[in-house]
Amino acid sequence: MAALAGVSVATVSRILTGTYPASPATRARVLRAAEELDYVANAHARSLAGTASRSVAIVINSVISPHYAHVAQGVEAQATAEGRLCLIGTTGGDPKRELAMVKHMREQNAEAVILVGNVVADDDYRDRMRQYAQALSAVGSRLVLCGRRPLGPDVPAVVVEYDNAGGAFAATSHLLSAGHERILFLGRRPGYTTAEGRLDGYRKALTAYGLPLDPGLEVEGMMEWNEGYRMMKQRLLAGPPDFTAVFAINDLIAGGAHRAMAEHGIQVPRDVSMVGFDDLPPSPDIGLTTVHLPHEEIGRIAVRLALEHAGQGGEPPHVVLGTHLVIRDSVRPRVQ
Repeated sequence: MAALAGVSVATVSRILTGTYPASPATRARVLRAAEELDYVANAHARSLAGTASRSVAIVINSVISPHYAHVAQGVEAQATAEGRLCLIGTTGGDPKRELAMVKHMREQNAEAVILVGNVVADDDYRDRMRQYAQALSAVGSRLVLCGRRPLGPDVPAVVVEYDNAGGAFAATSHLLSAGHERILFLGRRPGYTTAEGRLDGYRKALTAYGLPLDPGLEVEGMMEWNEGYRMMKQRLLAGPPDFTAVFAINDLIAGGAHRAMAEHGIQVPRDVSMVGFDDLPPSPDIGLTTVHLPHEEIGRIAVRLALEHAGQGGEPPHVVLGTHLVIRDSVRPRVQ
């Protein structure tokens, strides 16, 4: 950086730390060099020069959600097995905060930065995340995307995801094979890859059974218990059920919808059949047939692949983990 700016190393250090009253021209040259070289401060370098951080970072939407908690547990377990510390940050689903968190974890010299969950991404977000992926790779680290689409060709980011479409196809087909043709889909959310994948599987199953797609049966909402309650409550307050089965995009939504139906005297599966997705609480408590995801395994695989491929050239791996249907007591054949 000093060579590019045409000044001494000491001058660069003082300008970047704000302790040197340099001329505007000199300061501009140094800052321009820092930008061109994609310089970031190393938080450990001053006290641990030459020492690797031996850490991996996981960035998630929330620590409260069972899904994120289980994935984080897998990351923590594998990081420990690999002799690494685990750093964790939350974003609340805010793309700007996620970008800031990735930048911060890079400054902490993490050997891997693992992103879990979905955000609504615009072009600026995608461009900046591609730059971060390149920058991490250049210093021997690796960006890992869990449960979201790749950033594009030639971007050095590992991708580990679930077969959301396949799982949704299996769950919807289970309802269809029981004779249900009016299946309410709870949790449509445009722009979120997980929701879109599950909606795609639901639609493909209907098409495979020769049934028309009905947008009126697709209800938009977030992946939370209270959202499942809200969506179902509004539906039932508008009139008698125009469906015989429900596909909830996750088990939290299913739990909320289950409560709303109970308040209206509708029993599962006597009156309405239901399937969920995730195989997390409250599914065992309400006897919910649901799609099982290997939550902890995706965290473990993310760490292993990141460390194996950190700093390596070539195409980074893209792994899709399988799912399977867990049959409980929430589906019964439709009475004609």
